[in-house]
Formats: sequence, structure tokens, C-alpha cells
Amino acid sequence: MTQIEKTTTRPQAEPQLTRIRLTYAQQDGLRYVSHLDMHLVWERTLRRAGVPLAYSQGFRPHPRLHLASALPLGFLSRKEIADFWIQAGEDEARERLPEMIAEIQASAPPGLVINRAEIVPLSLPALQTQVQSAEFIALPLDPIDVEALKEKISALLEAPALPRERRGKPYNLRPLVLKLDVHIEEETRRAGLYMHLSARERATGRPEEVLLALGFDPAAFRVERTELILE
Repeated sequence: MTQIEKTTTRPQAEPQLTRIRLTYAQQDGLRYVSHLDMHLVWERTLRRAGVPLAYSQGFRPHPRLHLASALPLGFLSRKEIADFWIQAGEDEARERLPEMIAEIQASAPPGLVINRAEIVPLSLPALQTQVQSAEFIALPLDPIDVEALKEKISALLEAPALPRERRGKPYNLRPLVLKLDVHIEEETRRAGLYMHLSARERATGRPEEVLLALGFDPAAFRVERTELILE
């Protein structure tokens, strides 16, 4: 009689995870890279840097990586935000963070500049849902009259509604414009626009729509996102 040995399998311990948030600039080298392609840029950069990325579950695992908000094609940015998860405990991650960020920056393509890195709680909601508003600077390629610009801004802000259409659906742009003012560039002293726009889900103001509402051609402006405000 053959004795069958019973074996017990011990459940494997769940890997420790740490969530890291990067604030970075997206400049000329990446000006015409789409939002979807930026995900690929980040994936390749993090892998090249040897970051111990955590992956999603399922048939096709992919790195756990969130980008805060899509940057329109052709825009620049001084402050974009990305979250990624690594397979490491928080103490180990904190100790390795300066070296890791240096390796990531060295592996990054031209135009991607890391400004800040921090460890954030795993329990925070998806990064995209935390974005509430965004600030932009729009500088004209040719000089514009400051007094005429002020009049246009006043008329827009005083308007009870700004009917626009996006993808064939009408909407009101006015409540999405939180603040609008003249901006004077320090180096060149050129006059441009400062915009603070809503960036919530299904309530996002777009700089090009504001420029059109002011009577300007968006192609005649260089637009840069300067801040993303989270809840």
C-alpha cells in the first residue's frame, strides 16, 4: 500500500508596495508627444533606469503608472504629475529615492525634467481624479496691445454665458474660467494671458477655447501649463 504524503502550500506573502509621485516639466523635446505616448515614454524611462516597478494583475500586466492630466498636443508644461508604484517597502524606497530619481533623470529623453519626488500614501485615489484645476500662460508670437487685451478680458469675465461646442455637443465655457488676467513675461516684457481653468472630470476648460472666445487665433500663441492643482 502506497502512502500518499500530504503537502501543504503556504500562501506567499503579498509584496510590499510604495507609491511615488513625480513632478516634472515637459518641454520642447516632448512638445508633440501625445498623452498615450507619454505613458510609453515613462514606461521605457523607468525600465531603463532599473526601477523595480509593480505591475497590474490580469492577462496582460502593465506597470502601475498614472499621469495626472492629458497635456494638449503642442503645449509645454512646467508642472506635470505622475504616480508609479514600486515593489519595495516604504523605508527602503525612502532610502533609495535620491539615487533612483538620479537614475530616472539620466534615462529620461530630452525635454523631461524631474523637479520633485515624494512618497505618497497607497490609499490615495487615482491621480486623475484628484485634479481640480490648472493654470496656463499663453504668450502671443507677435506683440499685442495691452489695453485692448484688458478690454477683451473684462468683456469675457462679465459675460453671463459663453456658449461653445465640443465634439458636436454644446457647453458653457464661462463657469470653467476661474480666473483670467494679463500676464507680463519677465524676460521679454511681452504681454500675454494668465488662465486658471477648471480641470475636473467632464468640466475642463481649454486654453484654446478661451483664446477663441477672446477673438484670438490659438495658433498665434505659445501655451504652457504652469500648475496642476489637486484636491
